[in-house]
Amino acid sequence: MSDYVSRSEHALVSAVIPTRNRPVFLACAIRSALRQTWPNIEVIVVVDGPDAETAAVLEKITDPRLRVVFCPTCCGGSEARNAGVRVARGEWVGFLDDDDEWLPEKIEAQMRAAHAMPDWFPVVSCRLIAQSLSASRILPAHPYQSSQPIADFLFCRSGLRDSGGVMQTSTLLAPRELLLALPFQSGLDLHQDWDWLIRAASYKGVGLSMVRRPLSIWRVEDARETVSRAPSWQKSLAWIRASRQLISPRAFSWFVAIQCCWRAQRSHAGLGSRLTLLRAFLFEGKPEFLALLTFLLFAFVPTSFRQRLRRGFRRNGYRPDSSSGLRLVFTRKAAAPILRKSSL
Repeated sequence: MSDYVSRSEHALVSAVIPTRNRPVFLACAIRSALRQTWPNIEVIVVVDGPDAETAAVLEKITDPRLRVVFCPTCCGGSEARNAGVRVARGEWVGFLDDDDEWLPEKIEAQMRAAHAMPDWFPVVSCRLIAQSLSASRILPAHPYQSSQPIADFLFCRSGLRDSGGVMQTSTLLAPRELLLALPFQSGLDLHQDWDWLIRAASYKGVGLSMVRRPLSIWRVEDARETVSRAPSWQKSLAWIRASRQLISPRAFSWFVAIQCCWRAQRSHAGLGSRLTLLRAFLFEGKPEFLALLTFLLFAFVPTSFRQRLRRGFRRNGYRPDSSSGLRLVFTRKAAAPILRKSSL
């Protein structure tokens, strides 16, 4: 084990929460960070631009471990996270989106995992509970293995029912020194977490791992628009082309088949746009037969039909594993339930 960064039980961990116009969700996120079993933690909320309602909510939280940074103008999620890292006092930083939550033992479990890693700069993720109005399930189905290229894990699939790899921002814990040397890419509208992970994994001394337990709740509301779900296939294609030197040709084709195609479908892009994507899929990557089937499915089958198929596959919903230490409870009327966590 390297002593390049402190991994003791006394190391301070800074939770960085960028936020904008989500005061109700933000309050839940802050509470989940302050409830961590790790004994030494601070919470830094970065308010991305003028937001009086959020400021009013923050004024009511008196916990001395909370610190607030106000950005005078909206700078975007990447730069808001970077601003939080710059003012953090902790040797370690965990990121939490303002509409997500951490389970109480998240940081403690990840620090134990980091302690066991031999790398100079350990980056630790965890599985998560993806929660929507209609379903709740653990992702990824198959945890990340450190021998896998990170882009192959994130983008490639083994079957039509495979949901692929997930390593979402709210699961990440990393040394602050690494984040200062390798910040999130400013001005990037989409794929901010993937971009950082792929660049970080390309450096010697950086190791990635994933705690098998689901320790974060990722709120994926069925009808709520988010930046990551914006239908800009052109931006997605430009980003993956810029990242091509750091990923395999196979991962490139899979990304185009899914991420670019569903955005083109959602934005009602014409035949010319889909042919552009097909050319990139075929000639800029390394397509395989399953990826081609997926391309056709995402490019030409209506989204509503694909969603009905997916709901059919998952009709039994998520059943919590009794060994996970979690209990999910309903907190809304049966007509529109949302699953929340509570500690056993």
